[in-house]
Amino acid sequence: MLPDLDEFNELLADIWKRRWITNNGYYHQELEKALAEYLKVPYISLFTNGTLPIITAFQALDIKEGEVITTPYSFVATTHSIWWNGLKPVFIDVDRNTCNMDPLKIENAITDNTVAIMPVHCYGIPCDIIAIKEIADKYDLKVIYDAAHAFGVEIDGESVLKAGEVSTLSFHATKVYNTVEGGAIVMKDPEMKKKIDYLKNFGFQNEVTVVGPGINSKMDEIRAAYGLLNLKKVDDAIASRKNVAEKYRNALKNVRGIRMLPELPGGARSNYSYFPIFVDESEYGISRDELYFRMKERNVLGRRYFYPLISSFGPYSSLPSASSDNLPVANELADTVICLPMHHMLDNDDVERVIDIIVR
Repeated sequence: MLPDLDEFNELLADIWKRRWITNNGYYHQELEKALAEYLKVPYISLFTNGTLPIITAFQALDIKEGEVITTPYSFVATTHSIWWNGLKPVFIDVDRNTCNMDPLKIENAITDNTVAIMPVHCYGIPCDIIAIKEIADKYDLKVIYDAAHAFGVEIDGESVLKAGEVSTLSFHATKVYNTVEGGAIVMKDPEMKKKIDYLKNFGFQNEVTVVGPGINSKMDEIRAAYGLLNLKKVDDAIASRKNVAEKYRNALKNVRGIRMLPELPGGARSNYSYFPIFVDESEYGISRDELYFRMKERNVLGRRYFYPLISSFGPYSSLPSASSDNLPVANELADTVICLPMHHMLDNDDVERVIDIIVR
C-alpha cells in the first residue's frame, strides 16, 4: 500500500522546511498519536523495523536470562529476538485450527528456568489470550506478544494489542499497514513508554545520562509522514482484502483436499492480512509443492508461509524442544501451507486466475 505521491511530496516539502529528519520530530509524534487512537491502545512507541521492538521488549521488561516458551510456526525474527537477548527459546506445538501456540502445551514446557511466554497472533488470528494470561499469572511469567500480523485486530471492540505486558508490531512493506520498514511496541503505562523510548535511543535519558544499554532503532520523519498518509487508506485496504478473502472462501469451500482456517467468530475484527490454505495430497491429488510450483509457472506467487519451521533452522534444530515429535501439528502445517496472493489491489480477474489454478 502506497500513499498518494502528491500528498507525500507535500509532507516531504514540509519536512525539508522544518529541517528535522529524525530524533522524535513532528511527524514521528503525530504518527504515534494517530496510531494510538486508531488502534485503541494507551501508548505506542515507533521503531525503524519490526524486529527491534521484540528485542527491546525483553530489555524493557528486565528479562535477562532463562527460557522463553514460544512457537516454531512464525517468521524467524520471533526466535532470533529471544536469542539476541541471551535467552533460550523453548518451542511448543500449535493449534491446527488457528496456527497459534496451543495453550494446552504451555504448562508441560514450564521449568524452573522459564521467565516468559512469547505467543504470535499468526495470520492475524488472535491467540487464546485468556488462557495464556491465566497460565502466566499462575507461574508469574511475563508475556510478550509478537503481533506483527495483528494490526487493527479486535475482539468485541477491544484491541488484541492490549494483551500481555507488551505487544510488538511490524510495519514492513508486505503488511496490511506499512511505513516501508517500521514497527512499534504497544504498552500500558507512561513509565514503560518512557523506558522504551530511552532504550530505542541508545539508552539516553537526557544529554548526559544513559540509563540502559539501548540501541538505535528510531523511526525517521520521512517514514513517519508516509505512515500518516497510509493510515488514512488502511480501512479501505482492509475492506478490499475482506472481499478477496470471501471470494477465495466461497470458491474453495468444496474443493477436496483443500483446507482453510475457520473464520473469526462474530465480534472479532479481522485485518485479512493472509489467506492460508492447507493441501492434503491424499485427497487433492498433488502435493503442496506441486501446486505451489504450478501456480508459480503461471505467475501466481503464493508463499509457503511458514516453511520451513524455525525449529528446523541450524541455530535452533539441536534444541530438545525442536524435535519433530514435540511439534507434530506445526510440522504438518509447514509441509502443507500455501498463503494465496492477498492484497488490496487484486481485482476479480486476478482472484479468478488464482482460484482457477487450484480448482482445476
